Amino acid sequence: MRSYERFAHVYDELMTDIPYDEYVEWVMQLAPCETHKKLLDIGCGTGVLAAMFAQAGYDVAGIDLSEDMLAVAQERFSAIGLHIPLYAMSMDELDGFSDIDVAVIPIDSINYVRETEAVKQTFARIYDALREGGQLLFDVHSTFKTDDIFLDGPFTYDDGDITYVWHTEPTDEPHAVASNITFFVRTEDDLFERFDEEHYQRTYDVAQYVAWLTELGYKHISVTADWSNEAPSDDSERIFIRAVK
Repeated sequence: MRSYERFAHVYDELMTDIPYDEYVEWVMQLAPCETHKKLLDIGCGTGVLAAMFAQAGYDVAGIDLSEDMLAVAQERFSAIGLHIPLYAMSMDELDGFSDIDVAVIPIDSINYVRETEAVKQTFARIYDALREGGQLLFDVHSTFKTDDIFLDGPFTYDDGDITYVWHTEPTDEPHAVASNITFFVRTEDDLFERFDEEHYQRTYDVAQYVAWLTELGYKHISVTADWSNEAPSDDSERIFIRAVK
């Protein structure tokens, strides 16, 4: 399976609504590079955030399941003179890292981990890779978003060069959605190439995430929502979680 094979090349165009600067600020506020120099970007995708973390002063490494995403990331880093080690690896099979100061799972990447045990295994492997006092920072979709917002579709996007239609349906599993995305991408010949992608995302109640982290030994767990310092509400869409080893 090569999910994201062609999606990798249009991914950044579809993420223009993500305030990456605010994400970096959130990480720097909780884990400043002066005291948390060694950063692991888990689910780094095309490397937008990894590059920003490196430019902010962190020593960054990145992992992603998709080799196509990593290829785009490597092109990005080379173009701006950055050397960031990248590894093709599933986050629930994280291995080979130790004494990490801060691990980041950005932009709901962990919601793409399908099996519950694999989510728990991801947290466990990160715990083992962190130094004492190291931090895990990640964000997830709220159950409100998977159960309500996503199902309001279909969603469309058109900037003249890239068009997509995004259909989302519930699955048999709670707080899980399956998305079918049809893309039309302008080619060098001024034609449009069509391709289709299928993606699956699942989230959990905030209390469940906190319970798993607590069981593994994480401490000082804090939860905020929607790019603010406020606690989640019933209509929050994106949940931010911090946990300390």
